[in-house]
Amino acid sequence: MSNAQDPLVIFTPSGKRARVPAGTSVLDAARSMGVDLDSVCGGRGICSKCQVQPAYGDHSKHGITSSETALSEFNAVEERYDRVRGLKAGRRLGCQACIQGDVVLDVPPESQVHKQVVRKAATTRHIEMDPATRLYYVEVEPANMHTPTGDWERTQAALAAQWDIEKVSLALPMLSKLQAALISGEDKATLAIHTPREGAAQVIGVWAGFAEPALYGLAVDLGSTTIAAHLTDLVTGEVVASGGVMNPQIRFGEDLMSRVSYAMMNEGGAGEMTQAVREAMNELAVELSKEAEITTSDIYEAVFVMNPVMHHLLLGLDPTPLGMAPFALATNAALDLPAQDIGLNFADQAQVYILPLIAGHVGADAAAVALSEAPQNVDPLTLIVDVGTNAEILLGNKSRVLACSSPTGPAFEGAQISSGQRAAPGAIERVEIDPITKEPRFKVIGCDLWSDDPEFATQTAVSGVSGICGSGIIEAVAEMRIAGLVDANGLIGSAEATGTERLRPSGRTHSYLLHDGSVDGGSVIEVTQGDIRAIQLAKSALYAGARLLMDEFGTDEVERVVLAGAFGAHISPKHAMVLGMIPDCPLEHVTSAGNAAGTGAQIALLNVAARREVEALVHQITKVETAIEPKFQEHFVNANGIPHATAPFAQLRTVVDLPNPDFNAGGGGGRPRRRSRRS
Repeated sequence: MSNAQDPLVIFTPSGKRARVPAGTSVLDAARSMGVDLDSVCGGRGICSKCQVQPAYGDHSKHGITSSETALSEFNAVEERYDRVRGLKAGRRLGCQACIQGDVVLDVPPESQVHKQVVRKAATTRHIEMDPATRLYYVEVEPANMHTPTGDWERTQAALAAQWDIEKVSLALPMLSKLQAALISGEDKATLAIHTPREGAAQVIGVWAGFAEPALYGLAVDLGSTTIAAHLTDLVTGEVVASGGVMNPQIRFGEDLMSRVSYAMMNEGGAGEMTQAVREAMNELAVELSKEAEITTSDIYEAVFVMNPVMHHLLLGLDPTPLGMAPFALATNAALDLPAQDIGLNFADQAQVYILPLIAGHVGADAAAVALSEAPQNVDPLTLIVDVGTNAEILLGNKSRVLACSSPTGPAFEGAQISSGQRAAPGAIERVEIDPITKEPRFKVIGCDLWSDDPEFATQTAVSGVSGICGSGIIEAVAEMRIAGLVDANGLIGSAEATGTERLRPSGRTHSYLLHDGSVDGGSVIEVTQGDIRAIQLAKSALYAGARLLMDEFGTDEVERVVLAGAFGAHISPKHAMVLGMIPDCPLEHVTSAGNAAGTGAQIALLNVAARREVEALVHQITKVETAIEPKFQEHFVNANGIPHATAPFAQLRTVVDLPNPDFNAGGGGGRPRRRSRRS
C-alpha cells in the first residue's frame, strides 16, 4: 500500500499518476495503474516491448522535479540488451528500471499495447492496436515425477500465473508442437494465442524459448468482380503488402443474380464457384507473401467482408435462397472459424473472422463501410455509396442509419464496356474533352502526363494505351455530356450534328473516337452507344437505391456524399454528379473514402473491440429492400437521364454548364431513321 512519502510516478501521454512503493519496477507500476505498456516476455528483459523514456528536470505542469536518481541504475540485463540489440538514447526497459523517486515517464507509441496505427488512404485513419492474436512468453515449471502433470497442464498454470490467462484450448497438432518446444526450449516457450472473444482463447502457434516469429493477418474485401487484400503485421499493424485479383467466379456470371441462377440451373454449380474463389484467395495470399518475403504459413488470421452471395459461396453454403423473397440467409451472425474449414492454406491453426451480414441483400461489406465511415456518429445527413458490381448504400446520421444494395452490374469496373479493362498500367483513367474543338486528352495508369504532352508516347511505350477502366469511362461519358456530344437521354450525336469527325457511324448509332493507335499496331478505343447504355443502367440503379433511402428518411437532399469502393478514390465527384450517379449536392461536400469496406476489414483485423462494435451496429441499421420496393422502378427510369430526367440538379448547374442538344429530333440525330419497307 502506498503512502504520501512514496515516489510519485506520472505516465505520458495518458497522464495517469499514482504513488508507488520505492523499488517498484516501471512495468509493475504501469500494470497497477492501468497504463498501456506492452510486454511479451512478462518482464524478463527479453522482448524490449516495455521501453520507456524518463523525462528528468522540473515539471511545473505536474508539480514535481525529477532527478536522474529517480530510476535505478542500468542493470546487467539492460546493458546486455543495449550491447546486443541497442536501446535508443535515454530509453529504459520498464521491467528492469525501478522507481526510486518522483518521475515522469513517456510511453513511446511502439511500447503501447493499444498503439495507434495510421492508415493513409483517401483520409487518414487511426486504428487502435488490440488484435485477437498475440504472442506470450512463458516459463513453465519443469516436469516432476513426484507431482506428475502434463506439459499442457503446466503451461496452462504458467499462463494463468504469469499472464492471468485462463480457459485456453489447444488442438492436437499444437500439443505435439508444445511438447517439442518445451524440450528444446528448456521449459520456456512463446505461444501465439488467439482470443476472438471473451472466454474463447486458443493456442494457434508455439515456438521454443523466447521468439519473435513472423505473425501476419489478411484483411480481405471479397467483391463480386475483384478480391482485394492487405497483408498486415499483427504486432506492429503495418500493411506490408496489398494487392488484388479478379474474382474467377465472373466466368459463371458477371453479377450476383447470374451466379445464383448458375447454382440453381447446374448441379454442383455452387460448389464450382466455391472452389474457384477459394483457389483465388490462396493464390492471392501466395503473391502477397512473396512480396513481403514471408510464407503463407506465417499468416495466422484473416478477416473477410463481402456481400451475402459471396459470403455463402466462400463458406460453401447454398446461395439459391438469396435469389427469391424472402432472401433468407443461412446465417447473418459474425463467424469465427478455422481457416482450414474454408480451404485456406495458411498457418496450420490459422483463424478466420467474418463480419456479420445486415440482411439478405446487404452484406458484411456494408457493415464494414459503416464501421469505417461511422455515419451513425455524425450530424450531417451523409450518403455513403460503395461503388461496385453490387453497390452498397448507406444513408444516415446520429438519428438513424438506413442501408440497401443496388445491382449496378460490372460496368463501373470496366466490364461490359467495348474497350473496357480492369485498372492496370495503360488503362485510360482520366479524360477531358475540349467543349469547343471536341478534341480529347487523357491520362493512363502508370503515367502522370496527359496524352497531348510531347513526352507521353515515350513514357507509355511499354504499357501503351490498352483500354479504359471504370474511372475512365465515367469521366469519358460525363465529358461527352458536357461537350454536347451526348444529349440528356444518352444518345450520341452524329458528326454533322456535333461538328467533329471523331463521331463516326457505328451501325445504326455513332461512336466517339477517344484514341487511335492502329498506325503503330496499337488499340483503337471508342466510346460506343452500347457503352453509354451500360453506364446509364449502372448509374440509374445506383441513384435509384440512394433515392429510395432518401424517401425512407423523408428528405429530398443530402448534406454529404462519400464515394467508396475499390476505385472510389479515383472517381471525380464532378463527373459522378454530371452522370447522375449521386444526388445533387455541393461538390465540395462530395469526398472519397477509397475502399472503405477494406478499411473496415483492417480495423476488425487489428482491434477486437471493433468486432463487437460492428456486431452491435448491424442491429441498429434499418434495411430497405430495393427488390420489392414499388418506387425503385420509377426512380430507375427517371435516373436514366444524364444527369436526371426530372431532378433539376440546380447546385451542379451553378458550376457546370450542361448544353441541351436533342439527337433524337429529326435530321440531326444520332439514330438514323428506319427506312420505309416500300422504299
